[in-house]
Amino acid sequence: MIKVAVDAMGGDHAPYEIIKGAVEALAESPDLFIYLVGQEPKIRECLNSLQSDDERLDIVAAAEVISANDDPGYSMRRKINSSMVMAQKMVREGKADAILSAGNTGALMAGGLLFLGRIPGVSRPALLTVLPTFSNKGVVVLDVGANMDARPEQMVQYALMGTLYARQVLKYQQPRVALLNIGSEDNKGNDQAKKTFSLFKNKVASFSGNIEGNRVFDGKAEVVICDGFVGNVFLKTIEGLSAGILDSLKNEFTSSWINKMGAALLSNSFLSFRDKMDASEYGGAPLIGVKGICIKCHGSSQAKAIKMALTRQTFLLVKNQVNKEIEKTLKETNCSREGFNKNG
Repeated sequence: MIKVAVDAMGGDHAPYEIIKGAVEALAESPDLFIYLVGQEPKIRECLNSLQSDDERLDIVAAAEVISANDDPGYSMRRKINSSMVMAQKMVREGKADAILSAGNTGALMAGGLLFLGRIPGVSRPALLTVLPTFSNKGVVVLDVGANMDARPEQMVQYALMGTLYARQVLKYQQPRVALLNIGSEDNKGNDQAKKTFSLFKNKVASFSGNIEGNRVFDGKAEVVICDGFVGNVFLKTIEGLSAGILDSLKNEFTSSWINKMGAALLSNSFLSFRDKMDASEYGGAPLIGVKGICIKCHGSSQAKAIKMALTRQTFLLVKNQVNKEIEKTLKETNCSREGFNKNG
């Protein structure tokens, strides 16, 4: 049985949507056990409204809540009875295999390092996300915000961890790795990018070269690597553009009776395209490289995204022992923190 501590109080739609997603995940995965961590009266009220009494669900009372505006460092030190902190401690103490939260991103990452620690050999954990593509398959992108600056050897570790995720979770047989850059030529980019490119050629067997941002969604690579600054800007730009396009289309389709008729005729096609490009199909963003499994869902996540994060990410990361595979791979390729330090 795989046990997950879910921060029931984190996110814009907590606790109802978080709990609903957890209940739906239990219905889909018979080998999943969930601890709902948070304010017990509110959790029970939601469970009653959902008419849920699953035996594979338990409540862990936590009186405090870390809000989206709380300072991450302060929260970890002062709000020790918060749902997020208590869920992380459950993973550290071995009571749960993973934590999932849609709460404060900075606090979750700070807590991941403080309470869980790094996998042996990992220099810096990275925040990983899976984005939908026009080729109808997801592309793994990391780092999307854990570390604003990263050395070339740390980027190599991102590539190896991202490759393992693509194999074990997305089931890609031979995932190709690309370096996000301002051009596809070998000599493109700043000093960091050039040094990283050179190191990738020697250390990453599945490296396919540089990739520009406008080609990420063409299916040219299954894993795309960048530092957290570039990755976060890239991710937020995509989110804003996608939301703007959908809103603009909605306005156009309802602007006249002719447009409404046309939209009605094409509704099945539009719904199919929407589902194909729906990021919630892939759930959350793992903080990969820490002991235990730590999943960050978007603050606006609703039940579907929570369910997908539990069933399509968290469950598989634990079941396939991805953390052990990461440690093993870093040793075998001599890409552990100690290996890079030894080689200068």
